Amino acid sequence: MVVLGGGSGGYAAALRGAQLGLRVALVEADKVGGTCLHRGCVPTKAILHSAETAEAIRHAGVVGLRATLEGVDMPAIQEYKNSVVARMYKGLQGLVSARGIDVISGWGRLVAADTVEVGGRRYRGRNVILASGSYSKTMGQEISGPVLTSEQALELDHVPASAVILGGGVIGVEFASAWASLGTRVTIIEALPHLVPNEDEAISKQLERAFRKRRIDFRTGTRFESVERSDDGVQVRTADGAVIDAEVLLIAVGRGPATANLGLEEVGVSMDRGFVLADPYGRTNVPGVWAVGDIVPGVQLAHRGFAQGIAVAERIAGLSPEPVDDVKVPKVTFCKPEIASVGLSEARAAELHGAENIVTSQFNVAGNAKSQILGTQGFVKLVSLKDGPILGFHAIGTRMGEQIGEGQLIVSWEADANDVAALVHAHPTQNEAIGEAAMALAGKPLHNHG
Repeated sequence: MVVLGGGSGGYAAALRGAQLGLRVALVEADKVGGTCLHRGCVPTKAILHSAETAEAIRHAGVVGLRATLEGVDMPAIQEYKNSVVARMYKGLQGLVSARGIDVISGWGRLVAADTVEVGGRRYRGRNVILASGSYSKTMGQEISGPVLTSEQALELDHVPASAVILGGGVIGVEFASAWASLGTRVTIIEALPHLVPNEDEAISKQLERAFRKRRIDFRTGTRFESVERSDDGVQVRTADGAVIDAEVLLIAVGRGPATANLGLEEVGVSMDRGFVLADPYGRTNVPGVWAVGDIVPGVQLAHRGFAQGIAVAERIAGLSPEPVDDVKVPKVTFCKPEIASVGLSEARAAELHGAENIVTSQFNVAGNAKSQILGTQGFVKLVSLKDGPILGFHAIGTRMGEQIGEGQLIVSWEADANDVAALVHAHPTQNEAIGEAAMALAGKPLHNHG
């Protein structure tokens, strides 16, 4: 098979395909690992860890330590971030080489259902997997100087004194959280009524409370109108007539499918607004042509593309893997406090099953010993069918991202409240909050008030 794109979905397909005995060519114009490893997930989380450490030092006195933050050395943070990426990249290169995968460097283009052309040379495969990834949307703005997308923001050699962030989704709130911890005065502009609008509304409201406490300004239900560059940075105007001055403007309004100039339409691949249309198994309308990752409509997450790549390679090799269900793909937002969710929100569950058939429980982590030790606020919320399985897991608080594994198992294996309440959760851990929420859902709350 020929894989067009070496990001999370593409390299996963290549590795699994080679493991199953297929001869594999992996075409990548940049570096294997794609956006996630080089310009997205991994470098962003490295910077977030530096920011989290800065916060810990500032508040060290709370836990009895005399410590002061002397300053932020952004070039040193960049060096740390780049070293993490370099180690991961080296390891990935070793894996690809060990599996005997032919890596073709250059811009690939589909010229037939079984052929990809790279630099004038053609590579044929009985199966072609499209995995070209995504790009940062720009709202039609020129990306230069003080107007950035996440790619440029990750390479800054200093901490901006002030920033306007256009978009209150995952990328926007992660950068807002990191920059605020490093000393930036941040304002988020979000057109929808809440931050992280794809999360359960209770999560959005808790994050907004936390951001207010951290003095991160946000303006929801507010539309961006224009930006003007000035000697000091930018002047951002919103539709309600407000003008916000800042050093930089970060445009974080989502990502679009990177499918232009790949020859897909010419070969007859069905498209919709740049996305490749594929069935749950990754098959396009053209026999032998498959698609995975951000170019397929649905949640744009690296681990979703990774899972799709594995599933497609297995199906090509003659196995029968289950298709990747977007509802059961776990989501983590690494802001402070962390957000973790999988399955249906309360609103979506009510829409699908009727509000009268839905029950929820919520455990406030104020009653959790580990949360008290960590000094965090938040909760775990479970959404369930009455006398039926748990449909959704939603959590917010320090280190809650690490609890998503159990949340995914609960939802994917259709556990009910009694199943989870019967499990023994270690004490004292954040994980106990899941058990407490399940006990409340089962009608036997212990540490809940009221």
